[in-house]
Amino acid sequence: MKRPIAFALLGGALFMPGFLPSLTAQSTFVNTLMPEPAHLAVGSGALTWNTSVTVGLSHFRNQRLEDAVNRTLQQIERKTGIPRQRAITTSDASTLSIDVDGAGEEIQSIDEDESYTLNVSAAGIKLHAATVVGAMRGMTTLLQLIQPGGNGFIIPAVQIEDSPRFRWRGLMIDAGRHFEPVEVIKRNLDAMAAVKLNVFHWHLTEDQGFRIESKLYPKLTGEGSDGLYYTQDEAREIVAYARARGIRVVPEFDMPGHTRSWLVGYPDLSSDPGPYTIRREFGVEQVAMDPTKESTYQFIDAFLGEMATIFPDPYLHLGGDETPGTQWKNNPRVVAFMQDHNFKNTEELQTYFSQRVLQLAKKHGKHMVGWDEILNPALPTDAIIHSWRGAKSLYDAAQRGYQGILSQPYYLDHMKSTEEYYLADPLPPGSGLSAEQSRLVLGGEACMWGEHVNELSIDSRIWPRTAAVAERLWSPENVRDVDDMYRRLWVESLRIEAVGTQHLTREGAALRELAGTENIDALRTFSSILQPVPFGERYREQHTSQLTPMDNLVDAVRPDPPSRHEVALLVRDLLKAPKANNAARAQLNTMFQRWIAAAPKVEAQMDHSPLLAVARPRAVQFAQLGQIGQQALEYLGGKKAPAAWKKSSLAKLDTAGKPQVLVLFTVIDPLRDLVNAVK
Repeated sequence: MKRPIAFALLGGALFMPGFLPSLTAQSTFVNTLMPEPAHLAVGSGALTWNTSVTVGLSHFRNQRLEDAVNRTLQQIERKTGIPRQRAITTSDASTLSIDVDGAGEEIQSIDEDESYTLNVSAAGIKLHAATVVGAMRGMTTLLQLIQPGGNGFIIPAVQIEDSPRFRWRGLMIDAGRHFEPVEVIKRNLDAMAAVKLNVFHWHLTEDQGFRIESKLYPKLTGEGSDGLYYTQDEAREIVAYARARGIRVVPEFDMPGHTRSWLVGYPDLSSDPGPYTIRREFGVEQVAMDPTKESTYQFIDAFLGEMATIFPDPYLHLGGDETPGTQWKNNPRVVAFMQDHNFKNTEELQTYFSQRVLQLAKKHGKHMVGWDEILNPALPTDAIIHSWRGAKSLYDAAQRGYQGILSQPYYLDHMKSTEEYYLADPLPPGSGLSAEQSRLVLGGEACMWGEHVNELSIDSRIWPRTAAVAERLWSPENVRDVDDMYRRLWVESLRIEAVGTQHLTREGAALRELAGTENIDALRTFSSILQPVPFGERYREQHTSQLTPMDNLVDAVRPDPPSRHEVALLVRDLLKAPKANNAARAQLNTMFQRWIAAAPKVEAQMDHSPLLAVARPRAVQFAQLGQIGQQALEYLGGKKAPAAWKKSSLAKLDTAGKPQVLVLFTVIDPLRDLVNAVK
C-alpha cells in the first residue's frame, strides 16, 4: 500500500514525512518492507508490542537460533525503548511463537531453505520456517513491520509467505586495493542481514595488497600487504559472524592476473624473475603467474588447502579476469610451451590454467567461481561464471550449461542511481533462456571495488543503494515500482544505519572536517544536491592511486542522495498543473530560496578551507540553479519570460550538468524540465 507523497524542508535538506507512519493509532498497514515479500495479505487490527510480550521456540532450538532471536529482540528494544523479554520458553502459546523444523545445512550452501511464513494478529505472532536461516529472514521482516501506533508501537496484522527469487544474493567488498578493518566488514554484514543478502564475496588479493595471512607462505603478507591484512583468527571470526546471520563467505584469490602482491615475496610464481614491489597505480597490470610451471600449481595447491581450513563455504572465487598475457608472449619458454600444446593464443593458455586450478579447487572440496573471461568451450561446466562485462556472457554461459552470477549492472563505483540498479534484472523478459537454462542463473552481486573508498567512505558508497539490489534479487520479478521503492528505501536506510553503518553520519563528519567548524548548515544544503562522479571520471581527472588522499568534497557527498528523486517528483507533480498546484510550487520555491541563501555562506567557508575552495565554481552554479528555479516558477505562474531567458538558462544548466571538481549536481534534469515547460 502506498501513502501520498508529501514534502517538507528540514534543516536545509529534503525530508519526506509521508514516508513514516504517523504517531497516531494506525488503522491501515503502512508497508515499508524491503525487500518486498513474495506474498503479503493485510489483515485487520494489530498486535501491541509491550513488556507483556512473551517469546517461545516451540519446536527446534539451538544456539544459532537463540542468538538470532536475542539479536532481534535487542534490536526491537532499541527501536521501541520497551525492555525486551529475556526468557525464551518452549511454549507455542507465547505471544511470539517461532516454530523451526530443524537446523538446516551444517555448512550453508545455495540450496539452503530460506523460506518462512509469518502470521500476525492482535492475539499473537506465528513464525514458521524449515531452517534457522529461514527463521532469521522471518525475524528480519518482523523487525521491519514494527511501527508507531497510538502512544506506543504495534505490529499490523499480516499474513506473509516468503521465499527468495534467487539463491545467490551477494555483496562483494574489495579489501585488496584499500584494506577495510574487521569492524567495517562486520557492520556491513549486519546491514546485509537487514536486507536478506546471503553471500559476502570477500576480494582478498590484488596488485595493491595481499590481505589474508598464510602460515605456509608468510611472505605473502609479510612483503605484500604493507602490514594491513586479516589474521587467520580474524578471518575465522568474520566467517562465524556471517554464519550467525545466515550469510555465506566466499573468498576471492584472484589469479593468474592481479597478482603483483603475491610476486613481491614469491617472484618465482611469475614467468619474469622480477624483482617486484607492491603496485600503487590502479588499472590492468601486465604481470601474471606463470601457467607453464608445475611449481606454480604446487604453490596454489598448498595455499588453497590452507585456505580451505579457514573458509568452509563450498564455493571459492579464483578471479581469472584482466590477464593480458604480455609477460607470457615475451617469454620464449612460455611461447614454446604454447606451441607444444597447440595453444593459438594466450586466452587458450589461460583456459589451461583455469582447468588446472579448477581441479585443485575440487581436490579441496570447492566449486570454482571465476570472472567471465574464463568462459571457454574447453572449460568444464562445473565452473561458475561471474559476469562483470555484461548480461550476454551470463546468458551465453547458461546456454552452454554453466551456472552464473550477474554483477555488471550492480557496480556501485559507477555511482548510478538506485533506480538504475533496481531495474537491472538478472533474468528480464526476453533473455532468450529456456526454463532449464534460467535455473542456471543463480542470482547476482553488488560490487564495491576499492580504488576510491576507505573505511570512512565505504558505507555511503554501498548503502542504501544495495538495499534496492537486495530487493531485486529477493522479490518477485513484477515488483518494479520505482517511486514506491524510493519511499521504502529512505525508511530502510534509517534501519540499516541503526545496525551500525555510517552511510548517513559520515557525510556530516566529513563536511565538518572540510569546513573546520560545526556550523555546516549551509554546506549541508549545498552538498544535498551533489553526488560523486563515476569511477572512470574520477580516475581520469585525478589520476588516482592507492596513495591518493580521499579527503575531498567528492569523498563527503553521497551517491544518489534523496534530492535527486525527491526534486524530480516535485517537478513532475507541479508540471501536471503548473498554475494550480500551489503545494508543489511552494515547496520548490522554498527550496530554491534556501539554495540562493546558502550559496554565499558556502563561499565564505571556502575562504578558510583550501580543500573546499577548489569547489568554488560549484558554489556559484549552486546559486544560479536556485535563481533559474525561482524564475521558472514565476514564468510558469503566468509572468512573461524574457525572450532570451530560456536559451540562457538551458545553457547554464548544460554547463552545471558537466562533471567539475569531481562532483555532479543531482537536480539538473528536473530543472531542465521546469525551464522547458515555460512557454
